[in-house]
Amino acid sequence: MANVINHLHVPLLAETDLLVIGAGSAGCVAALAAAGQGPELSVMLVERYGFPGGTSTQMLDTFYGFFTPGQTPRKIVGGWPDRIVNDLDRAGAVFLRPNTYGAGTGVNYNPERLKLVWDQLIQQYGIQYLLHTTLIDVASEGERYACVFWNKGGFQKVLARRVIDASGDADFCHLAGFAYEIAGQREPAQSLTTTFRMSNVDLDEYERAGGKKMLAKKMKEAVDSGRHPLPRKEGSAHEMNAQKCISTVAVKVAGLSALNADELTKAEIEGRRQSFIYESFFQADVPGFAQSNIIGLSHQIGVRETRRVYGEHRLTKDECLAGLLPDDRIFLCGAPIEDHRYDQNGAAETYWEYIPGSGVYGVPYGTIVPKNSQHVWMVGRCFSATHDAHASCRSMAQTMSMGQAAGLAAVQSLQSDEAANELTIARLQEDLLRIGAVLDIPDDLADTSRDGWKNNFPSRIASPSSL
Repeated sequence: MANVINHLHVPLLAETDLLVIGAGSAGCVAALAAAGQGPELSVMLVERYGFPGGTSTQMLDTFYGFFTPGQTPRKIVGGWPDRIVNDLDRAGAVFLRPNTYGAGTGVNYNPERLKLVWDQLIQQYGIQYLLHTTLIDVASEGERYACVFWNKGGFQKVLARRVIDASGDADFCHLAGFAYEIAGQREPAQSLTTTFRMSNVDLDEYERAGGKKMLAKKMKEAVDSGRHPLPRKEGSAHEMNAQKCISTVAVKVAGLSALNADELTKAEIEGRRQSFIYESFFQADVPGFAQSNIIGLSHQIGVRETRRVYGEHRLTKDECLAGLLPDDRIFLCGAPIEDHRYDQNGAAETYWEYIPGSGVYGVPYGTIVPKNSQHVWMVGRCFSATHDAHASCRSMAQTMSMGQAAGLAAVQSLQSDEAANELTIARLQEDLLRIGAVLDIPDDLADTSRDGWKNNFPSRIASPSSL
């Protein structure tokens, strides 16, 4: 362990049964799933930014992974992820985007409303919640972890019996001494993306001109002609939960590490520069955008992968493409391998490879347990997978499912005094099914029409009282 600071002289902030570090979509669901089991155990959730949601609220506005892609979609995620979307739906802040850009049906939401949904649920379930607080050191204190944080109040310590690392960059696992791989050491790391939003878009004119097919053609023409120095020939621009506004995933910054402050600074600067190149392109070349302009950039540049912790099981590309349903699965994934990278010719494009056969595979429990871990789990983009498998299983519906499983596993570990790496998986699966998780491929097709959420989902979701 790092133990940079003498933790014995740091004031004690709290003692808790379960500490979740990072309030992204995975961390929020982990805390909620654990707290939803009852008030007998204490749960604490700590986040370095001033709002919850991580990628779901910092830079994106669409959940992928609820549905398998293609013309016969199936809904393969349930439980707490459904509860989140239901709350957004009741606020009129969600709609479906069928089979978008190859990734399957997207659940589009208002990210500002989502911050409120996370806040309200976290408070409702009695979770001790702390924002603007950053983890800086980890040490052992008996059978508990002493986690040292810094915020405006100075250095403070939390003692935890169990820990879930949902920090994205595996900050806890790094400080606690668990082994990991850094993205880019073997294969090129996926690129970073600054997302941006534009207002006053004439969406009717845009659709009449051909919509996303037209946009793809215009981007290719812009690059080939040299009229606009775009970093790539492809990218998405989609309608938001705000009138006449669009959100994008188009910027591509590669070759810089999000674990190095100097390189991350350069990436942030480059992401902003590229965003306004795109603004000029949209205004000049894309029908419907002549009077539009950028109204917001992502809170920070989007990071797809940094540290990937070595777990009790490491998900591989071959397992994904084999469509396996292992006995110890804790959730399902049908997302294709979506690898944002530079090709052999130096072109910034996206590599896609779809899951054959049923189009679905199961993810083993060991992918969220660090190797030899007794009391720790990791969820979100730092889970245990190879580069290719990670490029499939990183959608937010899947990371929320990881959090759901880890939260229940931590409670089971505390109640039964079971080590994380020796947990009774059958009992965990029973608990997951009880709250609405999906562990087997559904026979029926999902309704993903534009109004399909209200028509299709209530019969498939556990009632709020049971969560």
